[in-house]
Amino acid sequence: MVPNDKDIFNVLFEAVSEGVIVVDSHQKIVATNASAERMFGYTKPELANQELNVLIPQKYRAAHGAHVEGFMEQKESRQMGHGRDLYGARKDGSEFPVEAGLNPLGINGESFIMALVIDISIRKHQELQLLELNTKLERKVIERTTELSNTVEALKTVNLQRDAEIKKRIEAQNKTKEALKKEKELNELKTKFLSLVSHEFKTPLSGILTSAMLLGKYKLAEQQEKRDKHVKTISDKVHYLNNILNDFLSIEKLETGKISYKLNSFKISKVVNEVVYNANMLLKEGQIINYPENIDDYSMFQDEKIVELALSNLVHNAIKYSSENTLVDINIKQDEKRTTFKIRDNGIGIPANDQKSVFNRYFRAENALLTQGTGIGLNIVKSHLENLGGTISFVSEENKGSEFIFVIPNKAKP
Repeated sequence: MVPNDKDIFNVLFEAVSEGVIVVDSHQKIVATNASAERMFGYTKPELANQELNVLIPQKYRAAHGAHVEGFMEQKESRQMGHGRDLYGARKDGSEFPVEAGLNPLGINGESFIMALVIDISIRKHQELQLLELNTKLERKVIERTTELSNTVEALKTVNLQRDAEIKKRIEAQNKTKEALKKEKELNELKTKFLSLVSHEFKTPLSGILTSAMLLGKYKLAEQQEKRDKHVKTISDKVHYLNNILNDFLSIEKLETGKISYKLNSFKISKVVNEVVYNANMLLKEGQIINYPENIDDYSMFQDEKIVELALSNLVHNAIKYSSENTLVDINIKQDEKRTTFKIRDNGIGIPANDQKSVFNRYFRAENALLTQGTGIGLNIVKSHLENLGGTISFVSEENKGSEFIFVIPNKAKP
């Protein structure tokens, strides 16, 4: 049986060692041979009627389409790439270098392109080996040149070693100076702390002693009012000293990690009522606390005592650092995730130069040195809030007042 032309063509088409891919004017694959299918890892049915881009790596597809369209217009046989590296994309996503020649075809009035594709991975590997060999040869030349200049380099090395030794000595001196500076700062901090404790304890203790001595002189029934006055003074001073001791104990627990938080659900209004009730007894003549609005439905799952501590500390500071006939404003807002507390006053404010140190332990602003205080309250509040996932910040202007803001999650993480 004599084979016809079509059979001969099919045999030749499949026997070609190069990969053959035929696409129509729409860049759709209409025919492939076995070499192309092996090369790209597809079967003939998988490639039939697919976009040519399926065989092009993603990063080259946009430019490749334009190149093919230009070729369709010129209809001249040529090699692809013109100095550029070409790559194909296999079915498994891997890329490999190729060479490709394009040939225009016209069949029954329709235009086609036949691409002959060669996998040049081995050639590229050999080129890489040759490049590595040349690199090694160049390296040997450099090594030989280096050997010739070793004598000069040895002298340079001695100088460099001397410079390095000098540098090390300077670094050691700087480290010593830094250590001495830190030790000096620590000693200053200890001195400041002892001075602060001495002052903060001495003043109330003197008041307690004086009131206790005067109590003994008021023995008549009609002098009960004077006795009550001195009893209240003693009570207030003892309460103040107790608060200082509690602050020092809180610092010790925070530093050693011994503190544990007691989480529970509570109404925010309960905390506010407690803080405002206690703060009312500290108000100066004409001072007013502006109670927050619309908080009856607000609640939290947090450490109630810590929230009360934070709010109390900020409200008491607002009262302490404000003059008579001023307003202390409390504003509270809550969304689905967090609650924001804002405490604003019209007090002495914080000098701009001191604001960066406000949360440092034992720090007192320059304009607050004559006001009673230890400088540890805000430091403790900040540590507790951060442990519970919260934050604290402020805005302030000297002689105009301050606004402290602390934000805390509505639900603490157990």
